[in-house]
This record gives sequence, C-alpha cells and structure tokens, in this order.
Amino acid sequence: MLDQPNLLRGVARTAFDAAVRCADPAQAVLAELSRAPFAPLPEGAKTYCIAMGKAAPAMLRPFCQSRSGPMETLCVTHRENTEVVAADRVFRAGHPVPDQEGLRAAAAICDMLERAEAQDRVIALISGGGSALVPAPPNGVSLGDKQTLNQLLLQSGLGINEMNLIRQQVSDLKGGGFMRRAAPAQVTAFILSDVVGDDLRAVASGPTVAPLGTAQEALQLIAGAGITDRLPQSILTHLSREGAAPEVGRADNRLIGSNRQSVEAAARQLGEKFDVTVADAPLTGDVRAAADQIFRASIERAAKHGPQALVWGGETTVRVRGNGKGGRNQELALRVAALADAQPIDRPWVFLSGGTDGRDGPTDSAGAVVDQATCARIRKHSRAPSHFLECNDSYAALALSGDHLMTGATGTNVADIQIMLIA
Repeated sequence: MLDQPNLLRGVARTAFDAAVRCADPAQAVLAELSRAPFAPLPEGAKTYCIAMGKAAPAMLRPFCQSRSGPMETLCVTHRENTEVVAADRVFRAGHPVPDQEGLRAAAAICDMLERAEAQDRVIALISGGGSALVPAPPNGVSLGDKQTLNQLLLQSGLGINEMNLIRQQVSDLKGGGFMRRAAPAQVTAFILSDVVGDDLRAVASGPTVAPLGTAQEALQLIAGAGITDRLPQSILTHLSREGAAPEVGRADNRLIGSNRQSVEAAARQLGEKFDVTVADAPLTGDVRAAADQIFRASIERAAKHGPQALVWGGETTVRVRGNGKGGRNQELALRVAALADAQPIDRPWVFLSGGTDGRDGPTDSAGAVVDQATCARIRKHSRAPSHFLECNDSYAALALSGDHLMTGATGTNVADIQIMLIA
C-alpha cells in the first residue's frame, strides 16, 4: 500500500497535522492552569492579561471564557490569524515585517503595564512571532528604521537566536523590557516555544526574561553578517550608547509547548506503519547544509528493509542572494528534491517540510511536500530547478510542480517539522 507517492503524501500530511495538534495553544494553557492554578488576589487587585504572538488568540481564550475578578485583556496576533477572540483590545499586526498596527499594540501594552500596581497580577501569554508583531523602538529609532533592521536580519543568514539578540537591543519591551514596565506587579508568563532548544530568552525575543546578550555583541553580529553599512544610523547610534542595561526582575516563566513535543507526536503517528527514526539533534543552520544532511540520512535509511520514516524538528536559515519568493521550508524541500533527482533514491519517497504556524516566509504556503517526480514536473515547464534555487524563488518552482503545503494559519507556532518517508 505504501509504495505510491500519493499515499505517502497523505501519510506525511497526517503526521504533520498530528504535530500541529500537539501544540494546540488553548489546551496547553488549560493543562498548565490545572497543574498550577493561581492563588486568589487580594481584594481590590486586578489581573492584566496580555497575549502576543501567532498563537495569541487561542492562548487567551481560556482566560476570556473564565474571567474571575477584575481583568483587562489585550491580544496581538498576525493579520492572517482571523480567529475570533473576546479580548478587550485586539490588534492584528504585520509579520515578519513590523507595521503601524504593531506599533500601536506595543504602545497599548506599555500603557497597560505601567498601570499595574504591586498587588496586581500580570499574565503574559507569549508565542512565536511576538518579536515582529510588537515593535517598541527606543527613543530616536523610528518604525521605518525597525522595519529596515528586520528585513536585513531576515536576509542575513543569521540564526534565530542571533537575530533576537539584536532585536532585543533595539526595543523597549524585548529582552526583559516587559518586566521592567510591569514592575512592581508580579508577572507570570505562559510560553509556547518556537525556538529550537527552548531558550526562553529567544521566544518572541524574551520579553519576560533577561536578554541574550549586550549591545556590543549585537554590533559584532551585525558586522559579521555584513549589514552594518545598510543599517539606519539611528540604530547604530543606539547600539553604540554607553552604560549598562537596567536590571530585569524575575517572572514565573512556564514553558507549555515546544518543537520537540510536536516532533514526537508526528513520530507516534507514523509508528504503526514505519520504522521511525527521530533525529537527536534539531535541524538548524544553513538550508543547503540541512538539505545535504537530510539526503544523506535518507540514502542510508533506504538501504534498510521495510518502510522507513525520519522525523526532524528545528529551524533553518536562508541566505538570500536572489529576488525570488519563498521561505526556508520551501527552499529546503526543493533542495532535497534536487539532490534526489541528481542521485536517485531507489525506492519511492516523499519529503515534507512545513512551518507549524502555517506560514513559510512572506508567503501563503506552510512549506512543501515533494517526491521523486518533483523536478521532472518543474522541467515540463522548460525551467530547471537550479534556476529557481539560484534566485531563491522556491515558491514559483513548487507552484509549477504542485507541491505546496497549504494549511492556512494554524493558530500555533512551534517552529518547523520535517518528515521523510521511504516506501
């Protein structure tokens, strides 16, 4: 049964869907509230509940549905997430490039935090995407400057932690800024991690934890990426300032979901029909190297008896050299297809690479599901797959081959899932 590409594609999609379901934000919040419920607040105290990120509406829902005592709620998510949420204020902002709506959301968050008093409780519901969705530029830095910085970082080839270290140093909310604004109120953060390794300093650029590094380290990363000359002068001036960053208070930070948990859910889904291997190390770094790693592992597994499945989780990076359209998952899938086209795997196979948030880069695609005929389907249109890879135009190539993974916004975000199935 599992020797047909269409059947394999369906199985891969089912496993990916299981990974996404595992990261259901509302269920994760409810489970944490059940495990460690809040103590009652003193009379006259108020709860301020702020949700920010791609999973913000779903994370906030349990609080909106079970209000107890005075509570004020605010939700910031990306424009593509149309989920209805009964918050007092809702902002749908730009991602991955910050916009004016995100700037207004950041101002509203700062206002709410500054109204919180010592006896009040502040709840932060944090998920991936919060960094771009809530731009809070410091004095002297404009939103346009932040947009330029973000675009340069996305094209730099820097890892997510490196990008977030820089973003933290050019924000009044990131890198513990949320905590400084909320003081002296107590802060509890529920965090759905989209970061490999679950470093809470990197999820949404760590609004409730200490920063990843210093302004000087940010300047060094910028120089190493070769983007110093293209940065706005206001940002360079801000990063060159002297003086230590203010102290960050302590929050009760609770990790409620992660990429690893979703990887294991996908593996369980495949376990009945395949010999499953879950990669020990997350898939990170340059997308070219990641594609080579996946292809080599697939060749090895194809030599074994019986249907094989390999599952990875992580987040790769793409150094943009062309002016095409795509995302890291689409390019990774196309590169794996090209490698297997040059050196065929001798059994039917399917490879899926997708973002659990349902959006890969600035596109409507979550990623791709490719097979041994992907490159041939592209060549039928008189274009070589290598042409699309050279100009980072994986979206167009996968449209020709009919291999896009379309899910729509999922309402969650725990980085990426990769699945290789071999008949």
